[in-house]
Amino acid sequence: MDLTQFIITIGYIGVFGIIFAETGLLVGFFLPGDSMLFTAGFLASPASRAIIDHDIFSLPVLIVGCFIAAVTGDTVGYWFGHKVGRRLFQREDSRFFKKKYLLQAQHLYEKHGGKIIILARFMPFVRTFAPIVAGIGTMHYRRFLSFNVVGGALWAIGIPLLGYFLGSLIPDVDRYLLPIIILIVLISVAPPAIHVLRDRMAERSAKKAAAAAEEADTLS
Repeated sequence: MDLTQFIITIGYIGVFGIIFAETGLLVGFFLPGDSMLFTAGFLASPASRAIIDHDIFSLPVLIVGCFIAAVTGDTVGYWFGHKVGRRLFQREDSRFFKKKYLLQAQHLYEKHGGKIIILARFMPFVRTFAPIVAGIGTMHYRRFLSFNVVGGALWAIGIPLLGYFLGSLIPDVDRYLLPIIILIVLISVAPPAIHVLRDRMAERSAKKAAAAAEEADTLS
């Protein structure tokens, strides 16, 4: 499997760097955080010997490093938003920046408040911009940090543990690794996709209502 071999190749430093970049750098929104964490957790389990004949990761080192990288990444994102984030709303789209993700994160943050810092961990694209939006807004850093730590623990520790324990409990789990990773990606993408779909449906309904009202005014 390409992802498995990729993680084996990059090792601890690569995994930690990607986790940090996905939340701490604007270019990280396309990185495979969820599936990578799960696969890394699996590679720390005894079942990984079915793929390679030596230990790849130590579970304690993996989860501690991923947790630190996740919390640090969100912290960098927060301070980036606090210092220069407002300028991003005037920035044009580029290959490594999509303003729609920033606007989506802002909308979710306004609706759900601090909870989005935790929930965004499990939402690709949104998790890159949620700490930036928090920094742009009025959330005090200490309050942000509490949500950041909880979200970082649930995501950066919880998902590798899931991969580890499934690898330890299910015989020949490596046969099902690809379907499990695909399922994780689909589950991760579902919330922002549903949110975007609802917004579009609401926008279409509003346009139809406005058109109907205009037509009624014309007839009257």
